[in-house]
Amino acid sequence: MRREYAGRGLRRADLAADWRTQFGSWFADAVDAALPEPNAMIFATADAAGRPSTRTVLLKEYDERGLVLYTNYGSRKGTEARANPHGSLLFPWFPMRRQVVFCGRIERVDRAETEAYFARRPRGSQLGAWASAQSTVLPDRAALDEAYRSVAARFGPDDPIPPPPHWGGLRLVPETVEFWQGRASRLHDRLRYRRTAPDGWVVERLAP
Repeated sequence: MRREYAGRGLRRADLAADWRTQFGSWFADAVDAALPEPNAMIFATADAAGRPSTRTVLLKEYDERGLVLYTNYGSRKGTEARANPHGSLLFPWFPMRRQVVFCGRIERVDRAETEAYFARRPRGSQLGAWASAQSTVLPDRAALDEAYRSVAARFGPDDPIPPPPHWGGLRLVPETVEFWQGRASRLHDRLRYRRTAPDGWVVERLAP
């Protein structure tokens, strides 16, 4: 199962001046390469005792403040992010032999941003956010289907659907952003932006 990585590496001179521009460039490369769901990312959180959990989620927005995903705040990731507001996001772009890893603190997105995003969601997804008590135990699939039908009946076909009060955005505010490029002989290139001040960053090369 071992594969030898080949191709152009990643030099310090290749990097943009800031992580956001560099991430935007690599993200565009992943989209252009027609990777399946290039915005899919692995989100790692931990509970108050430090017990970790991971799941795949979708990036919905990013800017200089950080990266945003949306969830039920009562879900496992939502409750862990509240109890222990530190996490990590990993973009695993395997066909391109690239990874990007973000580590930092987690904060809730303000309600106005959540409402603006929720209004853009497909109606079925809006109803699903109301129907699913995410991460809770279900007796069977029929219970979920019945909850969805009940919610669909509650809102008229032309009524706007607001986001549930327990649903909203989480933003990971990065403290480090690592760009990983696979190289031959497992001598991979790892270049990391590390925050040193509110608006200050340094770039470091890490041993593979």
